[in-house]
Amino acid sequence: MAADYRRQRKNDYPIKIGQRFPLTIKRLGINGEGIGYFKHKVIFVAGALPQEVIVAEVVDVESNYATAKIHRIRRQSQKRVEKKDKYDVGGIELEHLNYEGQLEFKRDVIKQALEKFKPSGYKKYKILPTIGMEKPFEYRNKAQFQVRKNVHGQVIAGLYRRNSHDLVALPTFSTQRPLTLKVIRTVCRMLQELEVPIYDEKKNSGIVKTLVVRESRAEKNIQLTFITNSAKLPQKKVLLAKIEEELPMVVSVMQNINKGRHALVWGDKTIHLAGREYLMEKLGNISFKLSARAFFQLNPEQTEKMYTEIKKALALKPDEILLDAYCGVGTIGLFVAEQAKEVRGMDIIPEAIEDAQFNAKLNGYTNTTYETGKAEEVIPRWIEKGFVPSAIVVDPPRTGLDIKLIKTILYVKPQKLVYVSCNPSTLARDLVKLAQEYRVEYIQSIDMFPQTARCEAVVKLTRRSR
Repeated sequence: MAADYRRQRKNDYPIKIGQRFPLTIKRLGINGEGIGYFKHKVIFVAGALPQEVIVAEVVDVESNYATAKIHRIRRQSQKRVEKKDKYDVGGIELEHLNYEGQLEFKRDVIKQALEKFKPSGYKKYKILPTIGMEKPFEYRNKAQFQVRKNVHGQVIAGLYRRNSHDLVALPTFSTQRPLTLKVIRTVCRMLQELEVPIYDEKKNSGIVKTLVVRESRAEKNIQLTFITNSAKLPQKKVLLAKIEEELPMVVSVMQNINKGRHALVWGDKTIHLAGREYLMEKLGNISFKLSARAFFQLNPEQTEKMYTEIKKALALKPDEILLDAYCGVGTIGLFVAEQAKEVRGMDIIPEAIEDAQFNAKLNGYTNTTYETGKAEEVIPRWIEKGFVPSAIVVDPPRTGLDIKLIKTILYVKPQKLVYVSCNPSTLARDLVKLAQEYRVEYIQSIDMFPQTARCEAVVKLTRRSR
């Protein structure tokens, strides 16, 4: 009987790996892949665009879907453009789609998420056109590239090939700022010349694992962090002298220790090697100190636009108190602090809170309070002591809001709530609960990451009147 059931299941899904067939692409999925249907099965095809007819070649088959690659394009979309990058890595998954099409997609992906989770009144939500960039390339102010030796023994830095741990060297990359790439190329050459031990993932040996380069748009200088498999950094003095001589734009050199095989790039311990311990950046009229591990948006130009949208959505009055959850180095709260009576924020990274406190003093704000801890734990403690915010802004990670924080928001019920999202799916999921007490005034999508499928959004919510 079990054998009969297995045969029946096999007959239900006759598609095989390596099989080729014509496929019409109907739409783009949330990760930017083309979606078509063959024998009642969903087919995902990276690099395919809506209205295209392709010959698909199956690379993987699951019970309810299959993935394929483009063998040949029979009918090409008018929105297809020539890619600048030929690498098979993440971060450029929509580079073959013209920019107008990318902006349309990022609005549509929010609609897809709302249709899936169906928060109250979602069909009437006002989803505004995506705010894009005039020049949607060379915007990333940070590179976090793995370092390895290739088969020829050369030191290379780059990203993993999609769905693998094969490192692809990236001597050029259209979305990175040119200065960050220059620093990475030069440091790789230095590591080669000095024969500094490079990490070998299979053997879990060697020293240098990752190079993290962050650029200040305001000051046009660089912070370089070596992430290492050991506290030792062979040839350190010579290496630092070379960096000082050949890369004068590098004003801060740090070392982060992350021993062994880990999915996480950063370890817990960071050591100051040379120059300053931080970078300085500016958004609008507000200056920010950035420690090596502190979160800061990767696209400063679009970040200013997004924060302006947040300020507009909050529309704070002089007597209002703002709660800034997931505050990081205080960027959002400080951007709007001049409008508020008080701003309070929290973050789980102690260095970020230290930066937030420093940044408040740097910009002359005395109406701010920052504390280390989880939002879902700190806020209830403040509430118990009589703290009552009139507005809350949340900018959570891609996993969305913690359920405890949602319950806290619904308990406090501030009049104003602004949700800054980097993941339409978790946004739509969280709105299922939030929309019970709040009305969604509008959703403003913002293209923070051109050439990728990622979408950011600012959501204005106001408390429902009973």
